[in-house]
Amino acid sequence: MSDARRTVVIDCDPGTDDAVALWLAMASPEIDLRLVTVAGGNVGLDLTLANARAVTGLAGRPVPVVGGARRPILGEYRSETNVHAVNGIGGITLPEGPPAAPGIAADAIRALLRDAAPGEVTLIGLGPATNLALALAPEPELFSRVREIVLMTGAWGEGNWTPSAEFNAASDPEALAMVLATGLPVSLVTLDLTAQALVTPEVIANLREAGSSRCLATACDVLAAIPRSKRFNGRGTPLHDPCAVALVLWPELFTCREVSVTVECGEGPGRGRTHVDRWNRTGRQPHVTLAETLDAPTFFSRLGARLATLP
Repeated sequence: MSDARRTVVIDCDPGTDDAVALWLAMASPEIDLRLVTVAGGNVGLDLTLANARAVTGLAGRPVPVVGGARRPILGEYRSETNVHAVNGIGGITLPEGPPAAPGIAADAIRALLRDAAPGEVTLIGLGPATNLALALAPEPELFSRVREIVLMTGAWGEGNWTPSAEFNAASDPEALAMVLATGLPVSLVTLDLTAQALVTPEVIANLREAGSSRCLATACDVLAAIPRSKRFNGRGTPLHDPCAVALVLWPELFTCREVSVTVECGEGPGRGRTHVDRWNRTGRQPHVTLAETLDAPTFFSRLGARLATLP
């Protein structure tokens, strides 16, 4: 990044990859992480909130962590413990973090936006979009304070939760549709992009060699605990959420395209599918920046170097 340090809010549902993404953000001087908000997602809210507190505590960063939505706007809550384990972070035990800040996530986001300058705040969403939708819907006059929204969600190909849908999008498609409908600048990091950030045993070994910090070692333990994906013939697992933080930090590692996106919100097998029009077949005005390719070797090299600077 060439411009000034960014004011950032991260909304997440830790989650193995959320934990690594939070450590990357906290290790990066380009980011002024003002607030971490948490929803139920990969596991239930009680666990995701405890995990976010533990991750910030291990990094020694006094970032307020605020709990939010336990369930989607519509439909039923569903967790993903097959990937993230029962505790949400691969079964790895972290020390108890500092207490959560009081309040509700959506209110905390709006309060921060009210105090911000026009175009100051970058919102990074790493889980279901529920908290972001609930924050933005009541006060559209706050939209001017948002610089951009970066979301790890969706897919233009197949899903990882259903054949059609990615987990975050399928968890609350109505919320995602609401965020996309704000008209704010939105960038999407989808499954098709994160598949290029494949964590293999060799990648983990290289990360461990980057330094001796406790956070780096724990991040490697967490990554090693994730089951290797059937989608990649057991070669490794894609590292989703840190790619969204990396897009903010190092846009030069990505190629992007302007697209239009609609979210399938009806019932049935297509619920949560993101229809990404990469070739303007619908004629709709492009309104989303889609990250399409990633320089994965440089990404992993920089990730290790950054995490090595943490305690």
